[in-house]
Amino acid sequence: MSRLTPVASGPYTPPVPARELTVRSTGGARLHVEVHGPEDAPAVVLSHGWTCSTAFWAAQIRDLAGDHRVIAYDQRGHGRSPASETCATDALADDLEAVLAATLAPGEKAVLVGHSMGGMTLMAASARPGLREHAAAVLLCSTGSSNLVAESLVVPMRAGRLRTRITTSVLGSRAPLGPVTPLARRILKYGTMGPGSSPAMVEACARIVHACPRKVRHAWSHVLNSLDLDDAVRELRVPTAVVVGTADRLTPPVHARALAAALPRCTGLTELPGVGHMTPVEAPERVTSRIRELVTAHVGVAGRAEETGRTGDEPTEIKERA
Repeated sequence: MSRLTPVASGPYTPPVPARELTVRSTGGARLHVEVHGPEDAPAVVLSHGWTCSTAFWAAQIRDLAGDHRVIAYDQRGHGRSPASETCATDALADDLEAVLAATLAPGEKAVLVGHSMGGMTLMAASARPGLREHAAAVLLCSTGSSNLVAESLVVPMRAGRLRTRITTSVLGSRAPLGPVTPLARRILKYGTMGPGSSPAMVEACARIVHACPRKVRHAWSHVLNSLDLDDAVRELRVPTAVVVGTADRLTPPVHARALAAALPRCTGLTELPGVGHMTPVEAPERVTSRIRELVTAHVGVAGRAEETGRTGDEPTEIKERA
């Protein structure tokens, strides 16, 4: 593991959890889980993306933990969860189910939030009993269900086989990222963040991404390269909101629009002007606001699902782009 630590001050400093636990998943995987906020408050579960960790959600946890029970966990091989031999979308779904079973009471409902690979985790688990038991609503941030490499805009070339090959090589590189230098910050900002991202945002993301072990980064890049969760999207039958930045090069808005069109119960698509891939860090207030809206609309105080009167057969509502 890298010795890099998250930022030590400011809004992106990871809050101290009320409690921590280790959850066992398939293949002996051990998952680091944090619980923040009051135990009797409405629950929110946060699933981070590729090369990230629970630290990625610092701004959301800090805002929500006063009146929500916020559950965040490190994906296998990321953060404080040891690496596993198994890297696959089924493993991501297994891990999510294990976390939900360990932290929520039987039948208790929560809003599930996934960023990037975390969103893919929710899609991979869409037909799983654990998700259907516990998900009152879902928020998908900066994610996609297929064609990730072919649609990526990280390499500034015309779309085609050559760009796809180069993008595959870049994202799947085995090279260590090394220390967080000024050049490293510029590269990370170009590839993953919008042009208006502040130095504090870039620093926070750089420390998180550079802390991911290169073997883990490389192994999961292959999973993302071959991702195909299009059928799983149609199984995500709970109210689901979608958020994307218009300057997202890793999962451009074309993915969010496809998700909004395919989801059985999409409650809105929000496109954030000038924001890149790291939406929870770059636009923390907007992301947190969408989480709160979903909790208010779909989760009762005691964690029971609210009846909204909607059915999966109603037309998708696309919110006006922000």
